[in-house]
Amino acid sequence: MKIVYSYYVLDLVHRGHLKMMENAKAIAGKDGKLIVGILTDEAVMEKKPKPIVSFDERFDLANALKYVDLVVAQDTYSPLPNVKKIKPDILMESTSHTDEAIEEARELMESIGGKVIVIPYYPPQSSSDIKNSIIEASKNNNEKNKE
Repeated sequence: MKIVYSYYVLDLVHRGHLKMMENAKAIAGKDGKLIVGILTDEAVMEKKPKPIVSFDERFDLANALKYVDLVVAQDTYSPLPNVKKIKPDILMESTSHTDEAIEEARELMESIGGKVIVIPYYPPQSSSDIKNSIIEASKNNNEKNKE
């Protein structure tokens, strides 16, 4: 049985997340398992603003997705502490992460007999971009309402 680990903030669930999970589950195979790490608020805030949606809600959303077999908390922005505990066969990474972070993940995965698969980031489906477009639309509506 192949175990695949993939991780997310999942503040706003969008098609990019679903495609990444669908691909990760396909790589795990019919008898494999997809374990999804959801970053805690503290882990997210190592690099980004605090999520809008609570950790518990994000955790529950991930658990409800059909591609996901198990959801775990990820206490750091880096997946490496969870990877050391879980020892998956495959760690899914995204092209949105730095080359250094991906290389560090590769070294760890090789040391435990696994590998990293880097999948494309889906820029049109960025949670940050979606949040910014909502803010911009709200500003535009407020300006129109003032006229």
